[in-house]
Amino acid sequence: MQLQQAFISTAKKFSKKVALYDQATEKDITYDKMLIASLILAKKFSAYHGQHIGIMIPTSAGCMLSIISSLMCGKIPVLINYSTGAANNCVYAQEKCSFKTIITSKKLCEKLSIEFVPGMVYLEDIMASLTTGDKLKAALRSKLPIGMLQNSVHHGDEDETTAVLFTSGSEKDPKAVQLTHKNIFHNIKACTEVFEFTHEDIFLGNLPLFHVFGLTTNLWIPIIVGSAVVTHANPLEYKNIVNSIKKYKITIMIGTPAFFYGYLKRSRAGDFSTVRIAVVGADKLTAQIREGYKKLHNIELLEGYGTTETSPVVSVNVTEANKPGSIGKPIPGVQVKIIDRETDEELPSGKEGKIMVKGDLVMKGYYGDLEETSLRIRNSWYDTGDMGVFDEDGFLWHRGRLRRFVKIGGEMISLVKVEDVLNKLLPDNVICCVVDVPNPTKGADIVAALTTGEVDFKKIRKQMAKDLPSIAIPKEFHVIEDIPMMVTGKVNFREVEHICRDYLENGKKHKS
Repeated sequence: MQLQQAFISTAKKFSKKVALYDQATEKDITYDKMLIASLILAKKFSAYHGQHIGIMIPTSAGCMLSIISSLMCGKIPVLINYSTGAANNCVYAQEKCSFKTIITSKKLCEKLSIEFVPGMVYLEDIMASLTTGDKLKAALRSKLPIGMLQNSVHHGDEDETTAVLFTSGSEKDPKAVQLTHKNIFHNIKACTEVFEFTHEDIFLGNLPLFHVFGLTTNLWIPIIVGSAVVTHANPLEYKNIVNSIKKYKITIMIGTPAFFYGYLKRSRAGDFSTVRIAVVGADKLTAQIREGYKKLHNIELLEGYGTTETSPVVSVNVTEANKPGSIGKPIPGVQVKIIDRETDEELPSGKEGKIMVKGDLVMKGYYGDLEETSLRIRNSWYDTGDMGVFDEDGFLWHRGRLRRFVKIGGEMISLVKVEDVLNKLLPDNVICCVVDVPNPTKGADIVAALTTGEVDFKKIRKQMAKDLPSIAIPKEFHVIEDIPMMVTGKVNFREVEHICRDYLENGKKHKS
């Protein structure tokens, strides 16, 4: 069975139940209305040429229906990042995957001043063109028995591609990740087993669906389980989202540390009283955020780990087995091993090395890039490019991206560790980021970017020396009031590095 067929089964079972509380249109959409709308759009999308179809719409009913409809008519949705450089991302995706049509939102393009790209089709125009006949035919078709309806839409092998997503590009050019129905189904089943999701749960739908974290946890898990989703197009609308959590009695919150921090600052005791599970991923969770939720809301944030290439969840803490600071234990059906970064020898617990993952969650490969695929997947093991270690209790600890290690004076320095030490010395409202810049003598220098200059740099350097060797202490401190972030809540390291290099070249810096 494929995802669109599983959705049909859920929609028929929970037909009169609200599936989406769509904040973009201020409409409550039941499962039967969602089914009818997806059948209508599938008919429209089938007229567009090519196997791939671009989708660039914020988290909303429109985006979710477009993804489901694409699959129903046998097309592969290519999900496009609209947060930065949207027009360039559209062209990049079109060229990478050889397609033309991009379903997008006129409202989005106007709001973000996104220039028109040939091939763009506005969802608002499609909806305005619908006739009474279109709606009636889809409504009648939706009444067919489950089996007949499932067979009337595209159906094929579970190894078919269900989506193409692009890696963040925070460190290098984005790669086109092909995820299959089997991949996503694995995460749906394993995460549902671990957290015991039910049709009575209400999910916060705040994550962009062009990121796999959002695609799996904000779309596919809830609509396959039969839960409801409260969609918000902009995860940065902190106060509105806090109000939604309280109004709709949301039970499941999933997001990045940056988003959780924003919700914490805009909330009061009692606002999150209905939340039973709060999962944090995609970036390192700081002790301040974790302790803030425990103190104000009596909520234990559960940290997890995943990658775009693993659909995404690899490991996660659960209420019954939570070790703060770790990224939990592997979810059911996943094998994880740690190998030496130079010899590839498997390492025992307590030894730090590269994180390797195996299981049905691992992607089909990078579209149009067999070489990169073969470098990252060897003997069915996916090389995450992350460093980690297992402890004696089987919990996995993330040590950072391999690319976020830098060799200085023959020693490997973890930039993530430097950030952790620095974070503990800074006020709660100060964000920091540590990067490396070239040094002709040593190979590299470590520098730190902070959102304020109102700190004692000399004192901080002295305090950092208690936990770090001298070569790991930032040589320079640069003030960047708005540290570049990805829409997913991750720091855009490439952009920060470029800014720091520019500061060094032009002498604009704060030194201890």
